Amino acid sequence: MALNQWLRAAADVLMPRTCSVCGEPLGADEPYVCRGCMAHLPRTRLEQVEFNAMEQLFAGKVPIERAAGFFYYEKDSPYASIIHDAKYRNMPKLGQWIAGQAYAEMSGSGFFDGIELVVPVPLHRDKQARRGYNQSLYIARGIAQAAGVVVGEAVEAVRSHSTQTRKGAIERWQNTRGMYRMKARMSSALEGKHVLIVDDVVTTGSTLEACAEALLAVPGIKISLFTLAVARLS
Repeated sequence: MALNQWLRAAADVLMPRTCSVCGEPLGADEPYVCRGCMAHLPRTRLEQVEFNAMEQLFAGKVPIERAAGFFYYEKDSPYASIIHDAKYRNMPKLGQWIAGQAYAEMSGSGFFDGIELVVPVPLHRDKQARRGYNQSLYIARGIAQAAGVVVGEAVEAVRSHSTQTRKGAIERWQNTRGMYRMKARMSSALEGKHVLIVDDVVTTGSTLEACAEALLAVPGIKISLFTLAVARLS
């Protein structure tokens, strides 16, 4: 047994790793979610649907090429813990790993074809300082690594905002207006590029819409959207 395998086995005895969804112990080749839970992940398959429900969110608001999320998010579902662990419980690499799984499963549809740059939705510096990381950056890294492209932190949050969790659609839209701007000197690097904006979960689309708006002044830019999870939209 290689040293790193021995160390992993020893660590699993002393501090067993458990599945983010069901809480059962993980096998050596199961990084974050067990095979059984991955098999039953409520996949959206939106990448296979023309003008899907997620794309309809942005129709008439911002011009996008395509949009899809990997699995459905319901707050009372055990699968919601994937988002909660990656976002709030200091497990950002879970988001990176499952983004790689999403790419492997979705790439056959052509959803990621032509993507040249992956742009994470940013956190305001105050919120990132409190949390310690931006979960969307890790998700972006998972997609970029699998696709063989680079991550570009092209957008910054110019102000903080209150949580979106208990807000309705109009309140969410108002909460995100003017929240993002493109970073200085990024326009020339983005000109004519097809970028994929990445976030953890989409509900009303207000955050992704505001982030996309920050990039629309770039000549020739094309924008697609990806999230790990999607609230049921219809």
